[in-house]
Amino acid sequence: MTIEIGQKVKVYRLRDRVSPDVVGKLGKVGVVRDFKMTDGSGIGAVVSFDDRTATWFFEDELKAI
Repeated sequence: MTIEIGQKVKVYRLRDRVSPDVVGKLGKVGVVRDFKMTDGSGIGAVVSFDDRTATWFFEDELKAI
């Protein structure tokens, strides 16, 4: 799966332990705004949501919609 900037995605899983704020994004739809290098595990996608928050996720945590 190739995710692109501007694409709508749904957070469908979380692979690591994360803060409660990020857990609250599970099942939410957002828009990919940018990409970032992670800690050696690959590339993360920065996703913004309707509540004006943004966070990054691994690509395998997202599904394009």
